[in-house]
Amino acid sequence: MPEVSTQSRTVSVPGGSLELTWAAVTDTGRRREVNQDAMFASYPLFVVADGMGGHVGGEIASASTIERLTTVAAEGVVTPKAIEKALARAVKDIASHPEATDDGTGTTLTGVYLDTSGESAHWVTLNIGDSRVYLVRDGAIVQITTDHSVVQELIASGRLSPEEAENHPYGNVITRAVGPSEGVAPDYVRLDVAEGDRFVICSDGLTKELTDYGIRHFLDENADPADAVTAMLDAALENGGRDNITIIVLDVGSVAGAAVVDDDVDSSPDRV
Repeated sequence: MPEVSTQSRTVSVPGGSLELTWAAVTDTGRRREVNQDAMFASYPLFVVADGMGGHVGGEIASASTIERLTTVAAEGVVTPKAIEKALARAVKDIASHPEATDDGTGTTLTGVYLDTSGESAHWVTLNIGDSRVYLVRDGAIVQITTDHSVVQELIASGRLSPEEAENHPYGNVITRAVGPSEGVAPDYVRLDVAEGDRFVICSDGLTKELTDYGIRHFLDENADPADAVTAMLDAALENGGRDNITIIVLDVGSVAGAAVVDDDVDSSPDRV
């Protein structure tokens, strides 16, 4: 079992400060020989990439993408423009390994970053593929990202129910990825900052083994992020561990002096 610890940071935001705590874990699972997932979890960017393509190709794709985004985070200001420039560089990195990559090589990418450039702070989620960002707010869990997958398109068109989708033969077929043959831009969703929010950022190795209800259960049972990611990983492995599993839990703690969501504010996400 990987060693997991909770990190914390107090960050300055317009009008005040924000206390963040988080933990992250990645595991090969029980059926794969290598871990093609990669992640980065450090303020202001928290992202997961799930590689695909050959024995080594997927690992190259996810690692290259995370490495380029790590550079963006180190510069301190994350924007869609900076993200997309980093992804364009990652595409070139992936293509520079023709011995291990081809048109079937690529990686998902999903995550969240804190935007403090405006009058008030906002979260922005980004997504390519079928890794996911969940938000727990006011006791309810909501999937913020929308899967880029054949199954999700069938659900959206009314040709497949969510229950039927769980064991669909095309369950692993995604329709958008960061890969060597094309450049893609993520979908972005903008969210207000609210004290008590909990984000879960994960590869589909978790959601293959745990339902949304199961994810919420382990969050409810474990207030500390490290305990929460460890409990979810243990459960996913016990349920089969059919794929690589990567989980980040990010908690929004006390907000001092900053503008936050209250009961009179519409906190529904804005897709940008």
